[in-house]
Amino acid sequence: MGGGQARRAYIGSFTQTGGPGVVTAAFDPATGELAVLGATDAVADPSYLALSPDGGTLYAVSETTEGAVAAFSTAGDTARPLGEPVPVRAEAPTHLALHDGHVHTANYGSGSVTTVPVRSDGSLASAPAAVVEHRGSGPDPERQEGPHAHQVLPDPSGRWVLSVDLGTDSVRVCAPDEGGLTPRHEVAFRPGTGPRHLAFHPRGHIAYVLNELTPTLTVCSWDPADGTLRPLAETPVLPAGAHPSEADAYPSEIVVAPDGRFLWTATRGVDVISVFALDDAGAGARLTACEPCGGVWPRDLALDPSGRFLYAANERSGDVTWFALDAETGLPRRAGAIDVPAASCVVFG
Repeated sequence: MGGGQARRAYIGSFTQTGGPGVVTAAFDPATGELAVLGATDAVADPSYLALSPDGGTLYAVSETTEGAVAAFSTAGDTARPLGEPVPVRAEAPTHLALHDGHVHTANYGSGSVTTVPVRSDGSLASAPAAVVEHRGSGPDPERQEGPHAHQVLPDPSGRWVLSVDLGTDSVRVCAPDEGGLTPRHEVAFRPGTGPRHLAFHPRGHIAYVLNELTPTLTVCSWDPADGTLRPLAETPVLPAGAHPSEADAYPSEIVVAPDGRFLWTATRGVDVISVFALDDAGAGARLTACEPCGGVWPRDLALDPSGRFLYAANERSGDVTWFALDAETGLPRRAGAIDVPAASCVVFG
């Protein structure tokens, strides 16, 4: 590692396609370098991870047909399970978020969101408190025959929890309560776009929705006072005509710079990272560059806590590649990589 003080990063992977499970890595904040310390396959297919605010507990979905969520202690060089995985009463959870003493999972296979209480020691209650079922479909008969919740996350104010549904071309806005989530609004997006993931501007007034079934980004206004999300504009994430295989381009993840000047998206199939410059208000997003992701099938992007380094979890090439970001242009410059078979996500402690 370089000269900075080493911290920790955690990498999820698909065990059923050769991944090591939950990987603990040392992270050098001075250089962006990662180095694998240990791994556990105690939970099958931990495809997405989330850390507690104090960094002491790591939560993982188990993206299997049965579907579960698990808690791990981060003490030591290998994450240690805290109790047994908790069934989410749904299929194929793909994403999770920790909010106000609960873990929420977005269940792609079943099209639902599950809420599991967190105990005072960071472990999970033995059963979900609630499951919110989504309803609806979209025009794509193969991918949108029913609901497919792909992401769940709280808004920056902490008053709302949003779930992004690829199958219904919509985002649901829910109010948290002691027993789970109460749906308040469902916001429709252009039919067939397949919303996958959402990220907020750091000022909390703009949300960016990345669509998977069409390689586009939808910019929305967000009012935390009443939980109103309103689509404003949709823009391509790939240059016109630059990629002849655009029909096989599947956007996966979106991240926004801590200062709100840039955002980045990853697109599988064409295996690129797209760079957008944001205007001062955040509502204008201009595509400025498309760069190779350093591998094949970038399932996830993540920024380090400083916002100086960008990481791509390249599932099919089995690596996590990191990039130094130009402070003036937002352009990523490849700085290194580590091997992680079937890598699916990266989070930082």
